[in-house]
Amino acid sequence: MKRLKNWDNKTWLSSITYISQFNKFLKNRINLNKNSKILDIGCGRANIISALQKKYKFRKKPIGIDIVANKDVKKNIVFKKIGALKYLKRQEKYDLILIKQTIHFFSKSGLNRLLNLAQKSLNNKGKILIFSLKTKNNKIPCFKKMRKNLEKSLKRDEVLFKIIKNNLKKISYTNFNFKVSISKQKYIRMIKERYISCLLNMSNKEINLGISEIKSKYKNQIKFTDTLKCISYRK
Repeated sequence: MKRLKNWDNKTWLSSITYISQFNKFLKNRINLNKNSKILDIGCGRANIISALQKKYKFRKKPIGIDIVANKDVKKNIVFKKIGALKYLKRQEKYDLILIKQTIHFFSKSGLNRLLNLAQKSLNNKGKILIFSLKTKNNKIPCFKKMRKNLEKSLKRDEVLFKIIKNNLKKISYTNFNFKVSISKQKYIRMIKERYISCLLNMSNKEINLGISEIKSKYKNQIKFTDTLKCISYRK
């Protein structure tokens, strides 16, 4: 699969409102302070942990890892271009390991290894928070081919959720909901830039046909609720 580069590049996922609401959601699930150590797996441009660093001014800057090194990664965090499995073998300890919209890039065995290493990398009472797209009745605006690919991916995610449940045992579930309002023009740009993994392997012809479908299907302002399933594990 081609690498995903634009999921947090000028999308609602990179907006100040989204980041603020997401970090308020985090605050209700883990107590953070200046001494907290954070690892963000698949951090992208590190918008989330950068905002946390601005707020809490951690003594040790949050670490973000990703296999894609974007030029505009935030500068107030420590970024490392490295795979999660390789990095976690160092077994450094963290109070929060954040895995947001990343599990679908792992094989079943790879996910099990990731979870095993992540547990070993937690401080006492540390937490792993895993976020992934809601699999049932997902509201993300799609054209026909995009929806087919997305549903296939979401079915695979359900299998991965079972692996997480079997591996981590004591977990809890909540949802993070964000109300999106985006212009059709901007959403079309996001599709052109293949902002979501189900678009990555489509041909330019399929993308262009899909854009024509989006133009006729949706109003000038597209509104929907983006829902992430949050799986929480505490050591």
